[in-house]
Amino acid sequence: MRMSKLFSSTLREAPSEAQVASHQLLLRAGFIRQHAAGVFSALPFGFRAAAKIEQIVREEMDRIDGQEIKMPVVNPAEVWQETGRWYGIGAELTRFKDRTERDMVLAMTHEEIVTDLIRQEIHSYRQLPALVYHIQTKWRDDPRPRAGLIRVREFTMKDSYSLDMDDAGLDRQYRAHYQAYFNIYHRCGLTPIAVGSDTGMMGGSMAHEFMVLTPIGEDTLLLCTGCGYAANRQIAEFRKPKAHAEPPRPLEKVATPGVTTIEDLAAFLDIPTSRTAKAVFMIATIGGEQATHERFVFAVVRGDMAVNETKLANAVQASELRPATEAEIRAIGAEPGYGSPVGIASSVLVVVDDGVATSPNLVAGANEASFHLLNVNAGRDFSPTLVSDIAAAQEGDACPNCGAPLRAERGVEVGNIFKLGTRYSGAMGATFVDEEGGERPVIMGSYGIGIGRVLACIAETHHDEYGLIWPVTVAPYQVHLITLGPEGSGAQEVADRLYGDLLAAGIEVLYDDRDRSPGIKFNDADLIGLPLRITIARRGLEQDACELKLRTEKERAFVPLAQAVATTQDRLAELRSAVDALVVEMPFKA
Repeated sequence: MRMSKLFSSTLREAPSEAQVASHQLLLRAGFIRQHAAGVFSALPFGFRAAAKIEQIVREEMDRIDGQEIKMPVVNPAEVWQETGRWYGIGAELTRFKDRTERDMVLAMTHEEIVTDLIRQEIHSYRQLPALVYHIQTKWRDDPRPRAGLIRVREFTMKDSYSLDMDDAGLDRQYRAHYQAYFNIYHRCGLTPIAVGSDTGMMGGSMAHEFMVLTPIGEDTLLLCTGCGYAANRQIAEFRKPKAHAEPPRPLEKVATPGVTTIEDLAAFLDIPTSRTAKAVFMIATIGGEQATHERFVFAVVRGDMAVNETKLANAVQASELRPATEAEIRAIGAEPGYGSPVGIASSVLVVVDDGVATSPNLVAGANEASFHLLNVNAGRDFSPTLVSDIAAAQEGDACPNCGAPLRAERGVEVGNIFKLGTRYSGAMGATFVDEEGGERPVIMGSYGIGIGRVLACIAETHHDEYGLIWPVTVAPYQVHLITLGPEGSGAQEVADRLYGDLLAAGIEVLYDDRDRSPGIKFNDADLIGLPLRITIARRGLEQDACELKLRTEKERAFVPLAQAVATTQDRLAELRSAVDALVVEMPFKA
């Protein structure tokens, strides 16, 4: 491609709303342009790079016997109603009516549609196992799009769906995807980690997220260097310090004027925060399909911990949680700032962290302004509706497996895998006839990769102060050819011939044939970040040579023009070999 004909341009400065490096550089280098919040176009460079990522994805999916299909972006509402997600997902799911007033959905994922296909196509155990995938547009009306392609509303995703007769088959396909995902990311120049995660709106029995560690990530991960434990903070577990054993003491009400926080309470009574009970008031949306209802949830954790809302939502099987208002808190007999599970309305769901249930004689609110209760004991002074792990893991907490301190890291999710089981096939009647003639639901798995997020994470982790540095496997072009020198110097003619020779050898070339200064051309080359730069200029021509430079190196080398194509092929092969060396067998971590 000649840059004189290119349908994009570089920018000297990124727009002010671009806050992270990948967003800034992809805009400045002419890979993407933004139209609205979370809505982008891919320009030629961005399209080519994304297409290479997609091809790597296809190769790895085909390697594990995937069959590519194409499912629609627009879905009939009926299939989403069958699974209940029409009712359980909020405004992120875009609903509309077609011209005949039929309810429709813009797909944010494709479990419903693929299950509809399964019940039409799969009838016998002889057709199982199977694996289908597609690479398709998704729409998720995210209320907080941010960081360029990291969090968008319209995006391209590879989603695959495994179909099996039993859980053993699902285990095999799940682990095959686990390895295939690492192969994909490593071939793209990324080194993510896999962490256990919440199944969320997808449902199922197990999920892993593949995370690229970066300070711009929205997810907090808890990692153990001792044993390798890794989990999203949403579900991360930890060893809770055991409370000192002591007999229950009599309940006692004490005045605590103006004391409304755990820290103030501990200081006022001269006790550690671990001897207090923290109250969190939430309203949960519970139920499925059209029978959803709200329940008041009174969550209690020790004062030295925080409530993990994902764990809490899972414990009470809520589709949504929101903070309770002061009026709602007082309506159950509690008092904001002085809340206690002692004496509240019987209709309230009292969810107690297991650390509270085993901690005697805690200090809790008295449900009366300026008063607290000493020596509150779960089971004696109040009856929990549910005891569960609802505390959030923090950096420094003990690993649940080996006890070593956990460390917290930020990460961007670039893919996820889910064991769905019969969550969708059972709801939609996608069954098969087994060897004994019985009818059973298909066992399913779901596996997603965000193409744009992968592209953004490559840009986020592969750049320097001058611009992008693309791995050879995903670079929009392999070689950036630059010609310098005034007309009549012969540089243009030599560059034209070399351009043709490189193309004939199957090498992808971006040819900067523009009438621009050397500074502009070199700056653009560094900004765009192709793996190898070849420069044709007067100094080299005096030696019948061209200049070769890797984007990752400062040193330049002169190569005879007669050897330019062969040397370029060799250097590109070395770069590919370095990427291939990253593709290794990865141990599965449940």
